[in-house]
Amino acid sequence: MKNRPIYFFVLLLIVLMGFNTVIAQNKTEEEDVFQQLEELAITDQKIMMPMRDGVRLATDIYRPKTDKKVPIIFSRTPYNFNTWQDGEKRSRTAKSALEAVKRGYAYVVQNERGRFFSEGEWDILGVPLTDGYDAFTWMKNQPWSNGKIGTIGCSSTAEWQMAVAALDHPSHAAMVPMGYGAGIGTVGEYHEQGNWYRGGAEQLLFFAWLYGVEQDKFKPRIPEGTTQEDLIRISRFYDLAPENPKIDMSEALSHLPIQDMLQNMHGKKEIFDKMVRRKPNDPAWYEGGLYHDTMGFGVPSFWFVSWYDVSSSPNLALFNHVRQTAKEKEVRDNQYLVIAPTLHCGYFRATENTIVGERPVGDATLNYEEQIYSWFDLWLKEKQNNFKEETPRVQYYTMGSNKWQASETWPPKKAEMTPMYLESNGQANTLNGDGRLTFKKPKRKDAPDTFTYDPMNPVPSYGGNVCCTGNAIEGGAFDQQAMETREDILVYTSEPLKEGMEVSGFIESTLYLSSDVKDTDVTIKLIDVYPDGRAYNLDETIQRVRYREGYDKEVFMEKGKVYQVDLTPMSTSNFFKKGHRIRIEVSSSNFPRFARNLNTGGNNYDEKEGVVAHNTIHHSKIYPSMIKLPIVSE
Repeated sequence: MKNRPIYFFVLLLIVLMGFNTVIAQNKTEEEDVFQQLEELAITDQKIMMPMRDGVRLATDIYRPKTDKKVPIIFSRTPYNFNTWQDGEKRSRTAKSALEAVKRGYAYVVQNERGRFFSEGEWDILGVPLTDGYDAFTWMKNQPWSNGKIGTIGCSSTAEWQMAVAALDHPSHAAMVPMGYGAGIGTVGEYHEQGNWYRGGAEQLLFFAWLYGVEQDKFKPRIPEGTTQEDLIRISRFYDLAPENPKIDMSEALSHLPIQDMLQNMHGKKEIFDKMVRRKPNDPAWYEGGLYHDTMGFGVPSFWFVSWYDVSSSPNLALFNHVRQTAKEKEVRDNQYLVIAPTLHCGYFRATENTIVGERPVGDATLNYEEQIYSWFDLWLKEKQNNFKEETPRVQYYTMGSNKWQASETWPPKKAEMTPMYLESNGQANTLNGDGRLTFKKPKRKDAPDTFTYDPMNPVPSYGGNVCCTGNAIEGGAFDQQAMETREDILVYTSEPLKEGMEVSGFIESTLYLSSDVKDTDVTIKLIDVYPDGRAYNLDETIQRVRYREGYDKEVFMEKGKVYQVDLTPMSTSNFFKKGHRIRIEVSSSNFPRFARNLNTGGNNYDEKEGVVAHNTIHHSKIYPSMIKLPIVSE
C-alpha cells in the first residue's frame, strides 16, 4: 500500500486530537469546580488547629457564603489534600467541598498529626484519640458552626472514626465510615489488630502500604509559628509530598526474614519495626487508635463495606456488635449498612456493567451520594426527611443473581447455617482429584488427604479480597482452575446444584488437621464453579495453627496428632445458579496475601529458613471437616 504512511499519520492525528480533547474537557471541568467554589464558598486554608498538647493540625475549611450557622462534614486523613497540586487529588478535594457547600454544609479536611503540614509525629495506629475529640470541640466553637459534625471517609480516612466514636463527643452527630477495617482491633471472633493479622497470620498489605506512605524522619519541616499567609504561599509550590521509587512489590514481598522487608525496600522502617514484632495479643495494640469491642460506641452510623475488600467480615461483625451492645437505644437503632460487590473503596466506581476482577456482576450502581446526604441532613440539620422510611437497614448486593437486596439484619433472618462436609478417597489433590463437598454427614472411616507445603514454594495469591499490595496481587474474582492444578491444593466440589441457592452471611469452617511439624497454617477459599468449569473465588481466610486455642497463647502440635482448627469466618452474598457447583480449596499458604508460615514453631518474623510440612486433612464420622453456609430460603 503506497499510502500506508499517510494512513497511519492521519490515524495518529485523530487519536491525538481525541486525547487532547479529553484533557481539555477534564481541565475545563476542573476549572469549573474551582470557579464554582470561589462563587459559593468562603475558603480558609492552612488553618493550624491546636490540640490539647500544643501540636497544630493543618486544616482547610470551605463553607457557604451565608450568615446562618451551618453543620460540618469533617474528613481527617493521612493523605495529601493540597488543592494547589495538579491532578485527580486536587479536584477530588474540591469536588467534595463543592458538593457539601451546595448542600448547605461546611466541609473541613484535616491532616493527621505528623502528615504534610500538620505538626507532631505520625504513627499509623498511635495518633492520640484526643486529636479527634479536640478537633470536634474547636469546630463546634466556631461562630459559623451549628455545633453538629458528621465524619466521612474511606480506608485510612475512615479508620480513626470508630475509636473516636467511643469517646462520644456531644457534637459528633453522625458518621459514614467506608472500608474501615484497619481501624478495628478485635471484634467478636476477629483479632486482626487493624488488618495486621488474619487468624494470627500477618497480612502483607501493610508491609507494602507503609513503604508508599510513611514520611521520612528527615523530611523538611515548616518552622513552628509560621503564619497562615506563608503556609498558603508555600503550599502553592511545595506540598511536602515525597514519593518513594517504584518497586516490584511482588518481588519485594518475597524477602525473608519479613522483619527486614522495609529495610530491603530502602523504605522508612521505624513504625514497621515496632509492629512486625507484635504478636496478636501484644498490649501495644490496645494503646493506640484501634477500636476494640470492649469499648463503647456513641454515634449513629451509615457503614459501607465491599465484598472484595480486605476486611469484609470484621467490618460486618462490628456493625452487628454496635447494634447489639451500644448503651443508648438511639445509637443501637440507628446503624445502617451497604455492602457492594466492589474492591476496596470502589463503591462509586460501580457501573451498569460492573466487573470485579474478571467476573461480571451486573448493574451495581446505587444512589450513594443521595443516601449519604439524606443521612447527614437527618442528623446534622435535624431535617425530618424520609431516610429511615426509604432506606433499608441493610442493602446488600447478591452476586450471581446480580441484584440489590434488603434486610433488617445481617445475615438475613432467613439465612440458615447449613453444613457441607469434606469427603474423598484420599486423593483430593488438584481439581482432577476425588475431593467432594456433600450435604450428607460422613459415616465412613477416615480417608485423609495429605499434601506437602513448602514455604519456599507457596501457593500464589490469585485475585481475592485484598488491598494495597501494589503489583503483587490484583483483587477481585478470577478463574482459579489453573491454580487448582497444584498438588498442594486440596479441592472439594459439590455435585451440580439441581436448584439455585443463595448464600448470604458468614461462612464458618472447621477442619481436622495433623502434621509432622510444630506449627503451620491452614487456608480455605470459597468458590462458585460455573457449568463450563470457570471457578470464581468469593472469599478466603487463614488460621495459624499455634493460635487455634486463642490469641493469648501459643500451643504447638505434636507429630501425627489430629487437631480441630476453626478458621475465622468468611462472608459473601452469592447466588449459585442451577447447574453451578460449590467448591472449597484447602491448603497452607496464600502468598503474598498472607505471610508464609515457615513451619518451625519459631517467631517467623525473624526467620529465613523454612521447614517442609506434610499436612493432612481428615474427614470422617470422627473428624467431620466441614464448612457451614448461610443458605437463604425463599
